[in-house]
Amino acid sequence: MSRTVKAGAIAAAAMCCVALMGAQATGALAETGQTGAEPAQVPVEPEAGSDELPRFYSAEVVQPLPEIPEPDARSLAALVETMPADLPMSRDVMCLAQAIYFEARGEPLDGQLAVGAVIVNRTNSNRYPGDYCSVVTQPGQFSFVRRGRIPSPDESSLAWTRAKAVAQIAHQDLWDSAAGEALFFHARYVRPGWARNKVQLAAIESHIFYR
Repeated sequence: MSRTVKAGAIAAAAMCCVALMGAQATGALAETGQTGAEPAQVPVEPEAGSDELPRFYSAEVVQPLPEIPEPDARSLAALVETMPADLPMSRDVMCLAQAIYFEARGEPLDGQLAVGAVIVNRTNSNRYPGDYCSVVTQPGQFSFVRRGRIPSPDESSLAWTRAKAVAQIAHQDLWDSAAGEALFFHARYVRPGWARNKVQLAAIESHIFYR
């Protein structure tokens, strides 16, 4: 191999080593949450007379959390009004809002929140699926669901705006629901047999809630 080729190979190898060392340093910064040029690790010098090499310990990175304004908690209605109408929603929270809309849009806000609480409680129970969409579309659970599909709400209506706000409140657990830990509910005008074996927790407008 000629000197020129060898020199080129050595230079290429050196460049690879530098690039590799740079990539490792970048990874260390990402793992510790640092984005600047400050070192992510703090060296600890060995004792005098020791042949031990310096050791490195990860430095704790403390960053101030952004201040989040406290929600207006004077009443559920006031809290609903403070919720941004254009707040982005995941598909799962959208399913929760749709269920509140179709099951309880004619109910007072505490009744809507109670319906939302039942769905949230079910996702936290090992007896039901672990996400809102699967809970809502589970066969035989909600009458507005057709062949596993949730209909589209009237997105221009005030009822939909409120249902979205109530869904966010239920999802984030911003207000205690009178339904508590309820997993079931039904309309007052029906008398399902399963209700005889449940503990009633609340009766809100036209719905009764059970655990």
